Parts: sequence; structure tokens; C-alpha cells
Amino acid sequence: MFSVSSINIYSLVEITLRFYFNLTQGSFDILRKTNSLFCVCLSAMASKAEEPINEQAIANIYSAMRSEITQIYSKITELEMEVSEHSLVINAIQPLDPARRCYRMIGGVLVERTIKEVLPAVQRNKEGIEEVIARLNEALEKKKKEISDFEAKYKIRIRKPDEVKEEGGRKEGSAQGVLVGPAAGSNE
Repeated sequence: MFSVSSINIYSLVEITLRFYFNLTQGSFDILRKTNSLFCVCLSAMASKAEEPINEQAIANIYSAMRSEITQIYSKITELEMEVSEHSLVINAIQPLDPARRCYRMIGGVLVERTIKEVLPAVQRNKEGIEEVIARLNEALEKKKKEISDFEAKYKIRIRKPDEVKEEGGRKEGSAQGVLVGPAAGSNE
């Protein structure tokens, strides 16, 4: 699925994030999912270099693009929940004595440390996750622009459920553009 260059980019991104944010294994697992989403986007962009052949291919590409936007939204939401959890932990341990013992999960292992050791690490992780959220928001805006350009290029419009019923009585006319049904699971 991934080309050699996207795997190399994945490794480079992973190493860069680990070094830049000085992440532990547990907090890096969150970012690893984001990186895999990044690689999926890279492979999708490489496949989009070729022009689609027919309406079904256009509809499939459009559906994949909408799916990517949904994945980015869900990843942003998940990371925002992580930031709020980090904030709760920071607010809970900040007023306590720095020499007091506390426990931290690192890579699936519960480790005993002092608040003085844990607090800066949790703050660093929170800042790193916030930066990832900012980057994901930028990627989301780019993806939204890309999908709107794609819609304009291929004259795509979303078919509402009531339009589907109306078209049942119509005869075939001149088709202009590609019609895509509502997203799966949406109830309008």
C-alpha cells in the first residue's frame, strides 16, 4: 500500500517527533496514529496524480477524501481529549509538594516518580499534543480546500435523500457532473 518513499518519510517523521518532543513511548503511541494518518494521506496524494477514468472512480476518490476529513476530525477530537486529561493531571498535582510520590504510566508500565520529575514531562507532552492538533487543523483546512477544488473541477454536488425520491419520476436528461449520495450513517 505504501511506496518506499512514504515509508521512509514515515520513519523520518517518527524520529523527528520523538526527538523534538522528547516523547515517552506511551505518549508517542498517540502521535504514531497521527503519523499513520499522514502516510495514508501521502499515498492518497500519490494516487491522485493520475486523472480518474470514469464517474465511479471520481465518486470513489471523492468518498475517500471525505473519509480522510472525517478521520482528521476524529483524530483532532481524540487529541483534544488527551490535552484535557493532561490539563486535569497538571492542575491536580501542581499544588502538591514536589517531593511527593506519584505514579505514571510509561509504555504500559506503572512507574513511581516524584511530582518534581513528572510535572515537566506531562507539561511537555501536553504542549507536544497541542502542536500536533495545530498541524492537524492546518492539514484539515488544506484537505477542505482540496475537496472543494475537486468538487468544482468535477461539478460534484451532494444528493439529498428527498432528491433521490424526486428523480425516480424523472426521465434521463443531460447529466452534468457527478452525484454522490449522502454519507453512510447520516440521517438528515
